[in-house]
Amino acid sequence: MALVDETGIDEVGFRMSEATAGDFFALLKPRVMSLVVFTAFVGLVAAPVTINPLLAVIAILAIAIGAGASGALNMWYDADIDAVMTRTASRPVPSGRIQPHEALSFGLVLSVLSVMTLGVLVNWLAATLLAFTIFFYAVVYTMWLKRSTPQNIVIGGAAGAIPPVIGWAAVTGSVSLESIILFLIIFLWTPPHFWALALFKSEDYGRAGIPMMPNVAGHASTRRQIFAYALVLAPVGVLPWLLGYTTPIYGVAALLLGAGFVWYAWKVLGMPDSDRAMKPAKALFAYSLLYLFAIFAVYLADSVIGRIITAGGA
Repeated sequence: MALVDETGIDEVGFRMSEATAGDFFALLKPRVMSLVVFTAFVGLVAAPVTINPLLAVIAILAIAIGAGASGALNMWYDADIDAVMTRTASRPVPSGRIQPHEALSFGLVLSVLSVMTLGVLVNWLAATLLAFTIFFYAVVYTMWLKRSTPQNIVIGGAAGAIPPVIGWAAVTGSVSLESIILFLIIFLWTPPHFWALALFKSEDYGRAGIPMMPNVAGHASTRRQIFAYALVLAPVGVLPWLLGYTTPIYGVAALLLGAGFVWYAWKVLGMPDSDRAMKPAKALFAYSLLYLFAIFAVYLADSVIGRIITAGGA
């Protein structure tokens, strides 16, 4: 047993924390995890074949643990910049409630556990995609892109867009065009969502030295890019209906949701540089969360209802 002196430092030089279970749960980024789990679940349910319910639960739990592992590794590496940003200063590592080596160990153990569980009990394609997602978010995005390029969230957004593909692969053992479209919806949604946040948090990012788009290209350029992404995202959101994967109910909902996204982005585009309240940017950020949840919820409902109707007709 390692000895601990009165300063709280053990014999190998690590400071021991007094973290609670809630602190470790916060390390998993539960809000981000919930979105990952939801989109993965939609991919799993929308797949054209069914999976054993127990395996479905195991798959979703493994994906959730993998997402949490990514969050823990991100918080471990980003503790220095989190400490100087008002939005993140209270996180477990920069606040000192969890020590960096604990966050690193926690993230690595959960990473291995989630990938091995998904591979051994479900299938190795889904496990490989999950491993790639963890690596991409923790290493490619967190350790490289985030601090080196204003395109960080564009390229890094791929990590957050893969969960529905993992859910699909867990059921089918393959990747299809339908699952790729679900990926594209999240991938195209990510830049305008985070750039809207960056517009009214640009001082925070500047203080941390993170090259977010408003800090590098300026607010006007960022607003134009947000609007351009909205114009691309709106029709991509309707693609599942246009390609025959869903009913017109989804198509109408996706069309209305996409039109709303374009409208909010248009309001951001027209913001004057002197606008310090940033109300249009904050409104777009809030709406973007609603958009992603709603479009995937409608997709899920459409898939379930369609399956019920098909089974009834049989």
